[in-house]
Amino acid sequence: MKALSIAATGMSAQQLNLEVIANNIANINTTGFKRARAEFSDLLYQAERLQGVPNRANQAVVPEGALVGLGVKTVAVRNVHTQGSLVSTGNKFDVALVGNGWFQIEGANGETLYSRAGSFNTNADGQLVTVDGFQVQPEIVVPNNTVEVIINKSGQVFARLADQQDLQDLGQLTLANFANEAGLEPMGDNLFQETAASGPAIAGVPGDPGFATIEQGYLEASNVDPVKEITELISAQRAYEMNSKVIKAADEMASTVTQGLR
Repeated sequence: MKALSIAATGMSAQQLNLEVIANNIANINTTGFKRARAEFSDLLYQAERLQGVPNRANQAVVPEGALVGLGVKTVAVRNVHTQGSLVSTGNKFDVALVGNGWFQIEGANGETLYSRAGSFNTNADGQLVTVDGFQVQPEIVVPNNTVEVIINKSGQVFARLADQQDLQDLGQLTLANFANEAGLEPMGDNLFQETAASGPAIAGVPGDPGFATIEQGYLEASNVDPVKEITELISAQRAYEMNSKVIKAADEMASTVTQGLR
């Protein structure tokens, strides 16, 4: 009886859907987090009767076939890269992106990673780094005697030193864009990695056409909508229950046939 295996694929799909929703809810307060959505498609179909073939020799053609689906499969878990709301922190090293773009981060092995989380700080050498100590690219070094740091919407970083009136130019933050952001691979720690599906990084300056602007003293919050996640959670739970009832019904039908053979 195919109904057992078909319903089993449905239960497996909804279990994965639930895990994706659970991860979204768990990261509801994660800076720069992008919610994910599970995508499914139907499996192969088994033909009980083919359409378009002659019913008799070169005569009436069968207008409709009888194709029975074999269940569902997972095809993708897609990150939805929509803008999150801005949260004011007042921290001079916190920066948020408004629009498209990614901060460029130097990974542990020297590779370039990408992030929307602008919760930066300085290390012992004054270099601008992430909360995990990864260096922001291009390199920005803040002098020890800095009393004020200004980051404008175009990503230019200025410092006011204790013994100077004029601002000192520390460098320029640049951003990266991708033809297919959904193709980026999440690495954890708010970092993403370029893949063949995302296409190569396209570097640019904040405020350029197609690139985000920067807001100093703000962070981009998660784009997870609690109401939407709870609604989808209920929907996944109901779908799981319905698939389990199909399995129960198929089992009872098989039991009836077995008892009739005794």
